[in-house]
Amino acid sequence: MSHAAPRSAKDAQPPSRKRISTIARHGRLRRTRAWLTLLRVTAISLVVVLISGASVAGYAVWKLESDIKTVSIIGETIGPPPALGSYEGGFNILLVGSDRCEDPNGCKDRSANLNDVTILLHVAQDQSNAVAVSFPRDLVVPIPSCPNPKGGSFNAMSAQPINVTLYYGGLPCTVLTVANLTGLPIQFAAEVSFSGVARISSAIGGVKVCINGPMIDRYSGIDLPAAGEYTLSGWDALAFLRSRHGVGNGSDLGRISNQQVFMSSLVRTVKDGGVLTDLAKLYNIATVASQNLIVSNSLKNINTMISMAQVFKNIPLDRVMFVQYPGRMGQPGVYAGKVAPIKPAADALFAKIKADEPFALEAGNTGFGSVQDPNAPVASPGTGEVPVLQGIEGQSAADYTCTKVN
Repeated sequence: MSHAAPRSAKDAQPPSRKRISTIARHGRLRRTRAWLTLLRVTAISLVVVLISGASVAGYAVWKLESDIKTVSIIGETIGPPPALGSYEGGFNILLVGSDRCEDPNGCKDRSANLNDVTILLHVAQDQSNAVAVSFPRDLVVPIPSCPNPKGGSFNAMSAQPINVTLYYGGLPCTVLTVANLTGLPIQFAAEVSFSGVARISSAIGGVKVCINGPMIDRYSGIDLPAAGEYTLSGWDALAFLRSRHGVGNGSDLGRISNQQVFMSSLVRTVKDGGVLTDLAKLYNIATVASQNLIVSNSLKNINTMISMAQVFKNIPLDRVMFVQYPGRMGQPGVYAGKVAPIKPAADALFAKIKADEPFALEAGNTGFGSVQDPNAPVASPGTGEVPVLQGIEGQSAADYTCTKVN
């Protein structure tokens, strides 16, 4: 393929409301791009569903399965669905947030289908730990030859931003790219577009976040006037997750660590805040997700999803890790204006993941967009000493952090 890769799609905004402006990452946008603002965090929505393990009523199972669209991926695991609560062994699932146009009349603001969020979730074979790796949208990687949905295949490319993989070959191409990059087989995958992140956070009852100063970002619409804790839901939660210019160094890397502040708190809420025992909330979450999913054939069965989710009920918070794929900005050549991978650090990270070995991160190395919460509760005893992995940014679900505003 000789044509140039498309530029990354820009955000849109939700309908006008208090404290939500119509401004996107790179400039002011039109109001007609109402739902595109949800895209950056749609993968996070699916993580919520996956860790919300609980039984679902028979009608809900039928309704969810009937709504889900499927696609074939190379290496997927297909077999009889497990009985609820009996999923055995580990798994890898790729969670992708897409900005594909769903307007039958076309979208004036974009024509490419790009993955703005890419998260690889790994659960260890003994189900003792889990790691969610966020890949920067502009991370430059080799893209292998991918199947063309219309027949044949696309040529391999040596250096392209990872978020063009959906454009070239759909979800199967993103799966192949991440599998080749990490050396991990990916048995399950899901693509989410125009998801109900705002509605999901409201269904959960809100997520408590901490900021270390006023967080005001006219591009995303977030307006938190002072340092402290806020319980966010709906559009406010979405604006928080979308914020780039209001956190850290204003980069996409800072936005990832800011999102990890939210995700870590969300995991604690889901595990400890009664969500798992509230069937009404669980059904609302699952319904919103099912209306916005394209999944691998291996993930079509709801029993499989729920059984995978049940695994997280028994993983300690300090063994649920959120990390960034190591990368740096400001490099020349094909990396100009993009993110260059730091291969030695990435190799060390995925060696641990492949070996199912738990690890800790360096104190304070949470990323550009977050800092340790000075008012965090007294830490409960961990589950044992583990090696510290150098050069990796992120945090565990047991870590209380605050957004670092700019």
